[in-house]
Amino acid sequence: MSAPDAEGHPKRVTRRFPLFTRDTARPEGGGRAAPRDAPAPARQWPMLLVLSVVAVGLLVTAFDAFRLGMLLAGSALLVGAVLRWVLPGVGMLAVRSRFTDIVTYGVLGLAIVLLALMAQPKPLLEIPFLKDTLHFTLTN
Repeated sequence: MSAPDAEGHPKRVTRRFPLFTRDTARPEGGGRAAPRDAPAPARQWPMLLVLSVVAVGLLVTAFDAFRLGMLLAGSALLVGAVLRWVLPGVGMLAVRSRFTDIVTYGVLGLAIVLLALMAQPKPLLEIPFLKDTLHFTLTN
């Protein structure tokens, strides 16, 4: 089976993927978050904001405040999801499609926040059916 190329010459068409990828599409919203004439860090401010809050959270965790540090790290991911949803261009914070990025950042951020709230000792959030599930799995 052949199809004409741009010059009208027949070209063999195959359904196989090419051996080498020539180009890839940028994720939607992957453009600069600031104008081209801004310095490089200013163009990537959404990513720098999320990374710096996560770094502060990890530093706080290293100084023996686990719950507060993980709440900071999880909330930074939630802020990343909101930025990805609201802003048209977020620079390197855009990794995949907008929907996939929002879901990924949101689910991971929410999971970290919930686990930090349920951490022992003295959990701030107790979910009764989880305790019953744990007892059921350990006793049977």
